[in-house]
Amino acid sequence: MMPSEWLCRALIASALVFATTAPVLAATDDGKVTDFLLSNGMEVVVVPDHRAPIVTHMVWYKIGSADEPIGKSGIAHFFEHLMFKATANHAAGELNRAVAEIGGSHNAFTSYDYTAFYQRVAPSALEQMMSFEADRMRNLILADDVIKTERDVILEERRWRIETNPQAVLDEEADATLWQNHPYRIPVIGWMQEMEQLNRTDAVAFYNKHYSPNNAVLVVAGDVEPKTVKALAEKTYGKLPRGPELLPRVRPVEPEQNTQRQVTLTDARVSVPSFSTHWVVPSYRTAEHGEAEALELLAEILGGGTRSRLYQQLVVKQGIATDASAWFQGDRLDDTQFTVHGSLRGGAMLRDLEAAVDAEVANIATDGVTSEELDQAKDRYVRTVIFAQDEQDYLANMYGSTLATGGSVKDVEEWPDRIRKVTPDQVKAVAARYLVSDHSTTGYLLPKTEN
Repeated sequence: MMPSEWLCRALIASALVFATTAPVLAATDDGKVTDFLLSNGMEVVVVPDHRAPIVTHMVWYKIGSADEPIGKSGIAHFFEHLMFKATANHAAGELNRAVAEIGGSHNAFTSYDYTAFYQRVAPSALEQMMSFEADRMRNLILADDVIKTERDVILEERRWRIETNPQAVLDEEADATLWQNHPYRIPVIGWMQEMEQLNRTDAVAFYNKHYSPNNAVLVVAGDVEPKTVKALAEKTYGKLPRGPELLPRVRPVEPEQNTQRQVTLTDARVSVPSFSTHWVVPSYRTAEHGEAEALELLAEILGGGTRSRLYQQLVVKQGIATDASAWFQGDRLDDTQFTVHGSLRGGAMLRDLEAAVDAEVANIATDGVTSEELDQAKDRYVRTVIFAQDEQDYLANMYGSTLATGGSVKDVEEWPDRIRKVTPDQVKAVAARYLVSDHSTTGYLLPKTEN
């Protein structure tokens, strides 16, 4: 299972987590976000949202594909699958049936920096969901036949999601080229030849090292009260013993990038030529003061939607693109990437489209943006986040992704003021400093011709 649709929408809308006018990000004025620790080290965040009788229950583990042992790529995602198997107290499929019987929904997803499991149910079922999650945190039965069957499942998932999709194949190759040393160069789902070798010994070692309450964050958003959640959390998760103390999440450091690299994939299944250019940039966790917020707004101004510079220039005015966009993946634990993308229209030439995109990037780096343009971008961005908060899942995701990557509830609370303080000079500065063509990786997706 890979990230669900709501998570993708949330990450596109906002890379960290965000509010608009209230000092604390919560859905209702009477609901204040509460954060506390259980005695075994598990952090708990409660986000009251009383607009509907629903609760979203999420457990975030501070373990993702970038933390995997060398040669064991895909084990984080593999273990996400294994977590749905039998435990000492519940048969395989029992959680699925329990959620279905009450009309709820549940799933899980793995990213570079975390793995998360969630259920969306009626508040009356919260204790039951906590009991299921607490049970599988420590009581999985990892038999050889279970390992083999589920390994076959993830191998087929890779064939389906990656190998049958030219864009996904190119994205993998571009990431492997952009990142020269950091494990972000390895796909979350893993490399096929390493996935084939994953075994029970690997799974047990991974489980015992990473799946413990002191390596997890519980987020409960919805029609609940903090004192109720605390009592239930202590009754379920609080009974689990603290796991081994974990070392700091130190990954290989990316070297200074000094070259311009290109990756090209031609495929008969491709009908519309396109390209994407990627740069290594700081994330919210690694950026200097104000830089991540400036990169966020740079992406909005440059290619955040139909009002952006790229869309207006290339799609509306010049008519050489069917799509033009930009995004900043700011929620990474380490440095991240900034991307611009364009898809060709009609008889236009891809080199002309690429040159036009480069010109827009260079224009901001040289001449900057106006105060009016920046204010409009902030307004658009804020509106997007306001609408996103109507989805309770998004509220839970905001806090979970932040805390799982080294942030805090305070970071969430202070984000609105930081975004409001971004100046035109800061946007110009990050464009000039980071979006340098000589330090980029560009991927080209092209149709395969007879020649």
